[in-house]
Amino acid sequence: MKTLDTSFYLPPTKILRRYAEVLVKFALNSGKGMKAGEVVECTVPDVAKPLARELQNVILEAGGHPIIRLTPTGFSKDFFQLASNDQLEFFPAEFTKAKVALLNHHISIIADVDPQELKNIDPQKITLSRDSKTKYREWLVEKETQGKFTWTIGLWGVEAAAREVGLSLKDYWQQIIKACFLDKANPVAEWQELLIFQRQIKAKLNEMEIDYLEVKGKDVDLRVKLGANRIWNGGGGRNIPSFEFFTSPDWRGTEGWIKFNQPLYRYGNVLRDISLTFKDGIVTQAHARVGNKLLQQMLKSKNANKIGEYSLTDKRMSRITHVMAETLYDENIGGPFGNTHLAIGMAYKDCYRGNPADLSKEDWEAHGFNDSPEHTDIISTTDRTVTAVMTNGTRRVIYEKGMFTFA
Repeated sequence: MKTLDTSFYLPPTKILRRYAEVLVKFALNSGKGMKAGEVVECTVPDVAKPLARELQNVILEAGGHPIIRLTPTGFSKDFFQLASNDQLEFFPAEFTKAKVALLNHHISIIADVDPQELKNIDPQKITLSRDSKTKYREWLVEKETQGKFTWTIGLWGVEAAAREVGLSLKDYWQQIIKACFLDKANPVAEWQELLIFQRQIKAKLNEMEIDYLEVKGKDVDLRVKLGANRIWNGGGGRNIPSFEFFTSPDWRGTEGWIKFNQPLYRYGNVLRDISLTFKDGIVTQAHARVGNKLLQQMLKSKNANKIGEYSLTDKRMSRITHVMAETLYDENIGGPFGNTHLAIGMAYKDCYRGNPADLSKEDWEAHGFNDSPEHTDIISTTDRTVTAVMTNGTRRVIYEKGMFTFA
């Protein structure tokens, strides 16, 4: 009896069209969509070429200027094996700065055909190459802070990721389709409606005068100090999908320990069973059962041993019902207890209550916003209770059993 090959699946064109419309007409401009005359660069792996075409067409129809960059998959291992340190550190500054000046938006599609492509590469080479692009990231953040640049990220389903989480490629794609409301006739309208609800949650969080959070469960006993002039963010198009609510705490006030039950797929490697211990805001102990060498190398990066983000996802809001072996989705999963994640490394400046453009580098340091070339989210889906301790000393449970208590 002949068996069907389920390793290949391509969503219908109408689904890819809806996907492109969500990314272009909703996600860009922080939930408002791109404007006519704006320049949008789309970085799309070659395996996702059908989506690149739809992105191009939607941008053109909206009156924008698409720059489509198809990136080859399967090249990274050769690059890191062959590249000298000089080649790893190469940075075309003038070209890159001109590109930053040109762009209004950037759309990035993830399609990792081999999540462990770099598992035998020296982690120091990986971070050296990453650090060479620090100026590029800084220039984009500066432009974003000025309100002149936005970005978004989406996911293309690949067989390797589907196999990793025990799904057929078609079922893996069904998670993407449902998570992004692509099963609806007008997914942009669905996202706009959800954004209204997300803004209500953020408003309630930001009305609270929280001094610090106590996060407690069988895998966590952590204190996270929010710091002055902090706000919570979420939604708004920076990630598609995005069901999380996050803030960038004052790194100096992080104390305690946390274990993460979800694997981390990062830099062509997989890390499992990560645990972190903080004292006076610094990671004093860190271990991963798998991938520990890379974890230690990551933490050696400038300020990567400090917290940059703390996040919670309400299980009632998320349309993701299965782990996906991809941080973009796993940090937004629902499940029985929602999820929490924290990021080591860089903080988000849009979590400042005020105009980020008004602050200097020294001001950011004084407020405890961490600055680092690293920003890696690590995820736990185990049960936890989050208690907010207010500046006046009162206490309020704001999250338990995977849900915000006030929503």
